[in-house]
Amino acid sequence: MRSLSRYAFFLLILAIPVAAIPVAPAVSASSAAASEELTPLLLSVPDAPMPFNGSDGLTHLVYELAMTNFSSGEMFPERVEVLGDGKVLQTLEATAIAGRLQPAGQRESAASLAKSTSARLFLHIVLEPGTAIPAQLMHRVTIRASAAPPGHQEFTETGGPASVDRQAVVVIGPPLQGSGYVSADSCCDAPRHTRAALPIDGRIWIAQRMAVDWEQVNAQNSLYSGPQEKLESYTIFGKPVLAVADAQVVQVTDGLPEQTPGKYPANIPLDQADGNSVILDLGQGRYCMYAHMQPGSIRVRKGDHVSRGQIVGLVGNTGNSIVPHLHFQVMDRPSSLAANGLPYEIDAFQITGLASGTAAFDEAESKGTPLAMMRVSPPGEVKNALPLDQLMITFGK
Repeated sequence: MRSLSRYAFFLLILAIPVAAIPVAPAVSASSAAASEELTPLLLSVPDAPMPFNGSDGLTHLVYELAMTNFSSGEMFPERVEVLGDGKVLQTLEATAIAGRLQPAGQRESAASLAKSTSARLFLHIVLEPGTAIPAQLMHRVTIRASAAPPGHQEFTETGGPASVDRQAVVVIGPPLQGSGYVSADSCCDAPRHTRAALPIDGRIWIAQRMAVDWEQVNAQNSLYSGPQEKLESYTIFGKPVLAVADAQVVQVTDGLPEQTPGKYPANIPLDQADGNSVILDLGQGRYCMYAHMQPGSIRVRKGDHVSRGQIVGLVGNTGNSIVPHLHFQVMDRPSSLAANGLPYEIDAFQITGLASGTAAFDEAESKGTPLAMMRVSPPGEVKNALPLDQLMITFGK
């Protein structure tokens, strides 16, 4: 009886007329039941996650679960369980899902999947101390489907298998030198970067998955002092940008003008979004990109070999930028957009403060008011880790 009800349920979900179902060759009931099952919710992991050490001392996994509603009605995800080697690593309930589910082509999250649409669920797994890194991931999703008849609207699917990518994370030096730097919109839940999915050349890329916007406060904890529209008002403006490793320069863009701080420029072409920028080949399929530098400040050319700590250029406000800052990311291709964003670890830095969050940071950035910051004393010494979001960092002593 359960088999018949489930069959009728899926026919309603898929909106397939019963008369249109072809007569299949006879097969044994046991073999058919064991191998085939309609799955109106399709699950997959486009990019396998790579474990890395965060500045909190914990191991992180950051990736996306692609979800497609292959039915004639709206679907409401009510629970998502992430399984690692068969054990539950994380459980998301409806409210948490609604804050992380992003329909294709949109930048705002949603609580449901409209009929015949796809979305990505942005996942961030933090492993508890002592927890082994899993080899395999699986996802168990409980869904309420509006197209199903009463009594059959809630069901659970398991899918989206993925092998955890265990290749070594690249370890680099700092891209800047000095104190008061703030890791704005850094890993692992900042929508501005982590969820910046772009359709390019026939596939979806998230090159900025692990990107950070480095800004800097002054002695009064303000990002700028003086007129907001003046570039020189900003503490970070003109600071030297450093090569993070011995590397080869594979791409340079220069000559683009500075933007007026305080507002995003209009109609920036895609190939100018990064402003004046440099991409370095770090080896073994890893590349890093520095963006928004001052025009005429870039000191390297394509094909040059640079040494760690060498000055690449100066921090500016070019391209699609609202204030002077250094955008930095690591990816698997020499493209700032058509690439898969990868984690990285900086070999040594100090945490000197904790900001109050993205909303408080955005207010301080727009108004020039001091950034609310909880000082860390003595500073936290960090080795081989990715600086997480909203930290005050010192590079070098």
